Order: sequence, then structure tokens, then C-alpha cells
Amino acid sequence: MGRIGIIVSAYHERITGKLLEGAKACCRAAGIGDDQVDVVWVPGAFELGIMTATLARDSRYSALVALGVVVRGETPHFEFVAGESSRALGAVAATGRPVGFGLLTTDTMAQAEARAGGAAGNKGYEAAEAAIRVADAIAQLKAKDPDGSD
Repeated sequence: MGRIGIIVSAYHERITGKLLEGAKACCRAAGIGDDQVDVVWVPGAFELGIMTATLARDSRYSALVALGVVVRGETPHFEFVAGESSRALGAVAATGRPVGFGLLTTDTMAQAEARAGGAAGNKGYEAAEAAIRVADAIAQLKAKDPDGSD
């Protein structure tokens, strides 16, 4: 397993910091040392896409994990940010680089807190686990048929 890149939104850092703790705990549980994990902070959820795409172009990374929070408010801002961030992260995953989707899209801060180590678990851990599992599966497929000629 190569390096893991974790991209974290600084907006709502009280929540995203807990998601980051979960993602790092998952990496450690998978035998990936802290020295193999790079954490990159971006201003907000909207910027997760561009930074994830940037790291995806670096072959050192076996998997990427995007962590952020968008809480519904009184304006359409939620739909625009959540939708465009999701679309951008999906586009990166479509390139073949595993991307753990740890973007919380909630109606309230209480829901976000519940998903960042509260009653609903830690979605940062789950996002990292998904990315690592996909990276492992890809590595196994390549080892089985390294030239793709099966």
C-alpha cells in the first residue's frame, strides 16, 4: 500500500477534526503508519474536489479520503456546495483512484456531530476504510493480472 492522502475541510473544523481522527485511526488499524498519511487542509467543502484531483495525479497515493461538512441552511447554498463537491469527488474516483467519501451533508449540526464520533459512528473512519478496501482490491487485481491481459 502506498501513501494515503486525506483532504480535510477547515470549515466546521470542530466536526472535520473528529472525522480526521477517525480516518487516521482506520489507517492505523489497517497497518498504515502515520508517516504514510498526508493530511491536506482546504478552506471548505467546495475545495475538496480540486485538492483531491490534484493528489490523484500523484502516483504515490494508493487512496484518497475527502472529509468535510455541509449543513443545510436557509438558502440554496447547501444544494450547490453539496452537489458540486460530490460531483467533483465522483469525477476523481472515476479516474481509477480510490476516493473515500467523507463529506457529511446534514440538516443540523447535531446530525453532523452524531456522524463524527457520536451515536452514528465516525464517517471519517468509514470513508478511510472504504478507500483502503478499494485500493487493496485494485492491488490484488493488478497482482493477479499485472498487464491486464487475463
